[in-house]
Amino acid sequence: MKKLLLTGFEPFLKFSVNPTMKIVEALHGMEIGQYSIHSEVLPVEFKLSGPALMDHIENLQPDAIISLGLAGGRSKITPERIAINVNDGPKDNSGYAPVDEEIIKGGADGYFSTLPIRKMVDALNEAGLPAKISNTAGAYLCNNVMYRALHYANEQQKPMKAGFIHIPASHELAIEQGAIPSWSEEDLKNGILTCIKVLAAE
Repeated sequence: MKKLLLTGFEPFLKFSVNPTMKIVEALHGMEIGQYSIHSEVLPVEFKLSGPALMDHIENLQPDAIISLGLAGGRSKITPERIAINVNDGPKDNSGYAPVDEEIIKGGADGYFSTLPIRKMVDALNEAGLPAKISNTAGAYLCNNVMYRALHYANEQQKPMKAGFIHIPASHELAIEQGAIPSWSEEDLKNGILTCIKVLAAE
């Protein structure tokens, strides 16, 4: 059976909960199509998240990686099209705030997702779960781990599919934060299950 590494993030910035953490914990150990899901929660720290991801990849040797991130303010599930070789943004959970920093020195400017993101978006919309492709993963930790996974696959010449999916806030988070779009945790989980099913059908 093939192995899927599914990652989420711990809470960060003003968000006291992170629905990606709950999703990956709920899906850990499930089998979908030919994939067995192995879940991990990554730290929201620039200096730790990349090495942690690389450790999980080296230990698991996955056939595919789907990383999840919270995009508080987006109303749709948004698979990302591209990751760029830049760290920039607000302070992480350790207080570090990089400015115009390369993720991998001398690395490619960017990498396109190798997940079937168009098919994922079509399947989500057909299931009544609003979705669209996003053309920017930003330059925070979400972009960082997407870039690192794709760089690893490219450098190692591995046929490992990899990419990133941003999800909206959960209702729990919207109650805490105020006027931001939100989804039920069940719909968020079903959305990611739908994406994994599309990957498994490839």
